[in-house]
Amino acid sequence: MTAREGIELLRKRVNDIVLGQEHVVDRFLVGLLADGHVLIEGLPGLAKTRTVKAIADNIDAIYSRIQFTPDLSPSDVLGEERLYEENGKRAFRFHKGPIFGNIILADEINRAPAKVQSAMLEAMEEHQVTVAGQTIRLPKLFIVMATQNPIEQEGTYPLSEAQKDRFLMHVKIDYVSMDAEYQMLKMLKEEYVAPHSSQGKLPQELIFAAQKEVANVTVSEEVGRYIVELVFATRYPLRYSKQLGVMIDVGISPRGSISLQKCAQAHAWMKGKEEVELPDVLAMVHEVFRHRLIISEHAILNGRTIDDVVDIIIEQVPVPKSIAPDEREVMIERAKRS
Repeated sequence: MTAREGIELLRKRVNDIVLGQEHVVDRFLVGLLADGHVLIEGLPGLAKTRTVKAIADNIDAIYSRIQFTPDLSPSDVLGEERLYEENGKRAFRFHKGPIFGNIILADEINRAPAKVQSAMLEAMEEHQVTVAGQTIRLPKLFIVMATQNPIEQEGTYPLSEAQKDRFLMHVKIDYVSMDAEYQMLKMLKEEYVAPHSSQGKLPQELIFAAQKEVANVTVSEEVGRYIVELVFATRYPLRYSKQLGVMIDVGISPRGSISLQKCAQAHAWMKGKEEVELPDVLAMVHEVFRHRLIISEHAILNGRTIDDVVDIIIEQVPVPKSIAPDEREVMIERAKRS
């Protein structure tokens, strides 16, 4: 089985289990292929946790679920030193926490206080944990998939900008279609067998092979410069329009440029391409910018969302000259709808 065949099989398996959320499944796979963490936001009952578990269950990997609560402590996540006695001798040994897995579900991450969120920073950025002066590497396959509920305010702690910037993407999940929800009801009435569940779990080596192929997807100079200009439009909005200038407070870090290129490469690879094209960039820009861009009070008071501001950025930033004007309009409209 090739890497592409394996990822396609994984996509089919997860879609068999999580009905009607194909877009969200694809974005999780982009995160897996780009070796980046994913923050998913949606109302209760929309299969956020189910999607992550379905992906983990179909990969030969260690799955850890951390339920974030206000009384959670950093040691509950990272681990702690414990006193053991063996042959009459006592010694401290480090007991690993749930962070030492491959696919980590950080459920309701915004319910934990800042000290617990901060404990995740080193792990997410450097793939290592430092406890009691000891630095321990995390597994090679290590991805945090975090969920948060947008409507619950009591007992929640907003993620810091530094924490949010560690996430590759911020994906929003919405209600499924009427037909998909009816199919869910049918699954409850009969003994459901997923069509693509007969084969075993995908080995981690296949994931690493796919990641290597994604990293080798070509990014031309004009597409690379377009990615950078999209990011620079968030930092220096007045260069592009007065409208943007009053809507943006804080722009996007260089980590945003890197993330957008990685996501565009993964998106192109999943479409069977060997080179990133403009539609691949536009397909991913909202999810990469959504949690990094800080819009102004003026924009909020005028009913603008972050996605609205990203739409305006796409309209204002000139596309590469090789793209025909009529193609440009079509691409921009598709990017807005996505």
